[in-house]
Amino acid sequence: MIDVIDLTKDLIACPSVTPKDAGAQTLLARHLGDLGFACNHLPFGQGAERVENLFAHIGSGDGPHLCFAGHTDVVPAGDESVWTYGPFTPTIADDGKLYGRGASDMKGAVAAFVAAAASYITQHGAPKKGTISLLITGDEEGPAINGTTKVLEWMKENSLCPDMALVGEPTNPDHLGQEIKIGRRGSLNGILTVTGKQGHVAYQKLANNPLPTLARMISTLSEYEFDQGSAYFDPTNLEFSTIDVGNTATNVIPGQGIATFNVRFSDKWTADTLSSKIRDILDSIDTQYSIEFSSNASSFLTEPSDWTQCVQNAVTEVTGKTPAYTTTGGTSDARFITQYCPVIECGPVNETIHQIDENADVQTLRDLTQVYIKILEKTFL
Repeated sequence: MIDVIDLTKDLIACPSVTPKDAGAQTLLARHLGDLGFACNHLPFGQGAERVENLFAHIGSGDGPHLCFAGHTDVVPAGDESVWTYGPFTPTIADDGKLYGRGASDMKGAVAAFVAAAASYITQHGAPKKGTISLLITGDEEGPAINGTTKVLEWMKENSLCPDMALVGEPTNPDHLGQEIKIGRRGSLNGILTVTGKQGHVAYQKLANNPLPTLARMISTLSEYEFDQGSAYFDPTNLEFSTIDVGNTATNVIPGQGIATFNVRFSDKWTADTLSSKIRDILDSIDTQYSIEFSSNASSFLTEPSDWTQCVQNAVTEVTGKTPAYTTTGGTSDARFITQYCPVIECGPVNETIHQIDENADVQTLRDLTQVYIKILEKTFL
């Protein structure tokens, strides 16, 4: 048997700051290999862009294929001197929480699924009709180029595409049993530029200040209601993140102003239709501007089904609470997996992710392991 807390601690002790692996996936492969999983180490990229990935599977090709997807890479620790116990020194404190980088995002969930698989296989053996697999990347917190997307392509080439997927991202605001994600909003970035003419503030007629125009555009976009949301999506929301003029003098009218924004959008839009709409809004102001768009995530939805019900019921049986279907939060690798099969995100609490003193409640990780065991039993028994 594998203890979820011991394995989480061992994983935290690997300083796998994206895209470095630092032994985390080798550790997982050793445990999974002992359980009978066939382990495939799948590095992609060269030099500094090289990413370690792991795909492990057990069972037969006849029957459902359930894939657990997760990542062993973590975000940088920041100033390590202000951590109470050190980011890579896993410590269980008196408050019953396990401290360390990745405890919640998402080494705890990866350990919980491995522990759940070990428990299931010990009790029932490997699935006789069906496949359990794990897709573990080291690139989720980074560019997400040489990780999950490349492994999914490899899986397709090798006839190993799953029928359903479970991502262990931390999905609950406060406690286990609150939410599971059945989709995510899309993400669109925009860089808006207004060009004027630089000059002295005392001779304003000889210059053309771009900032009043840029301010009107910012105000117009910020106040615009793109939609009112939908059954499972919050309303589309645009937020400006920077306004730059490159001007350090108080007596100079700048020649250019640049504003950067991000839109998290619902299933009512695609990146293309939303970009077109934003251009229409700006064109109505009747002034010269330029804008560049980029998007790394489309909105997606896994429609409620037997698979979503399976996960929801498993959470309810363990916690006594019925988790809501939601699509809030940032992006995850589920945005890639949805192109291959229905995908759900179900993991621990996200309250301290990416923070100093990131932590996970020990009992929550043990309960999450039980949730995953229930999901395996409902899928294969």
